[in-house]
Amino acid sequence: MTTGSYDARRGQIQTYFDRTASEAWKRLTSDAPLGRIRATVRAGRDAMRATLLSWLPADLTGKRLLDAGCGTGLLSFEAAARGATVVAIDVAPTLIEHAKTRAAELPGPGSIDFQVGDMLDPALGRFDYVVAMDSLIHYEMDDTLKVLAGLVARTDGALVITFAPRTPLLALMHFVGQFFPRTDRSPAIVPLEEKAFFERLSSDPAFTGWRVGRTVRIVKGFYISQALELCPA
Repeated sequence: MTTGSYDARRGQIQTYFDRTASEAWKRLTSDAPLGRIRATVRAGRDAMRATLLSWLPADLTGKRLLDAGCGTGLLSFEAAARGATVVAIDVAPTLIEHAKTRAAELPGPGSIDFQVGDMLDPALGRFDYVVAMDSLIHYEMDDTLKVLAGLVARTDGALVITFAPRTPLLALMHFVGQFFPRTDRSPAIVPLEEKAFFERLSSDPAFTGWRVGRTVRIVKGFYISQALELCPA
């Protein structure tokens, strides 16, 4: 079950990525030249995507995978190349249309069903694996836990995600950002304190039968994100 705060934040994210940032996001996830700051973000995202994919089986033939918050589809393409049946969902129709255009040029042994919608929609069914790369970083801890609880309830294998770790830099950015009007700027990244987050995952009844697996922090210039694996106990 979602909350009002989750729904409100999801709406902000949809508006931002569908209207304000769609062209910038297409460039970021392509080979187009970038400025110094965005180039570090691209490098960080490339390293994070490679990390999450390395935690999945090399052969995904016959496996159903949810790419939750797929953006322009880069991770989905690589999963399909391993044979996965991918459901790739995002709240931003513009990004999904761009992903579909790219997918036509990248055939693989698997398949990708691109959809606009909510990653928690029960109509999406069950999955062997779920990946949520940088799609939860705008939510408060309570909402992040509710999203993860909804995902693990429909996952038979591992769930690999990222979250924004509370570092001095991210904490400062989050604090300062509260004093400026957001208008069409990116929804704020919400840093989570790692120890408290892991403790909540261990104590919440929704995650009974699950355990925290591997975790890796990736820092590339202005990109700071932490990968986390949730596995059946």
